[in-house]
Amino acid sequence: MILLQISDNATQAVVQTTQTAEKMNLWDMAVYGGPIMIVLAAMLALGIYLFIERLVTIKNASQEDKSFMNRIKENIQDGKIDSAIRLCKDQHTPSARMIEKGISRLGRPLNDVMVAVENVGNLEVAKLEKGLVVMASISGGAPMLGFLGTVTGMVLVFFNMSNSNGGSIVMSDLSSGMYQAMVTTVGGLIVGILAYFAYNYLISLINSVVRTLEATTMEFMDILNEPAK
Repeated sequence: MILLQISDNATQAVVQTTQTAEKMNLWDMAVYGGPIMIVLAAMLALGIYLFIERLVTIKNASQEDKSFMNRIKENIQDGKIDSAIRLCKDQHTPSARMIEKGISRLGRPLNDVMVAVENVGNLEVAKLEKGLVVMASISGGAPMLGFLGTVTGMVLVFFNMSNSNGGSIVMSDLSSGMYQAMVTTVGGLIVGILAYFAYNYLISLINSVVRTLEATTMEFMDILNEPAK
């Protein structure tokens, strides 16, 4: 009977432990992380917003009409400057705004036209890069905040150890600080890694747009350098 009772008690303990483990979720972990997890959550939300907003903006900027430069060439060669400017206004793309600026400088030295086009191109790239500094700061700052939570958690552990009664150390006195230390580290790394990959992906898209702008600029200058028919 004693053996059966012991077996039943052990079984109940295993069941209770399993039930306790099943109740643990990400929300409970985040709550255990303390105030630093709130900051990390805010950084994650901001990073997601910036990524989606920049992604939509860059995708719209990369949409180009394949026949745009051919139509610009035809209008310029036919002397239809107003039609060429109107065509640029209808496109709503960085390339179109850049070419529009160049057309408005026709009649001036080609070097002045080139400088005007490049200045507009630089402004358009700066618009595309808006907010990426914040994204880069999140990718670098989130892991540091996580490590800060690790340090504060370990400080709590040693504080509990120093205030333990009679010098005896109880695991329950140490678990909260150690748990906070591990959770904040994991949270900081997750936010930082996601922001890092998102930042690099957006940079690659912007570089693709920059190459398109450079190609468009060279094609426009070639049109201006062609001898009149």
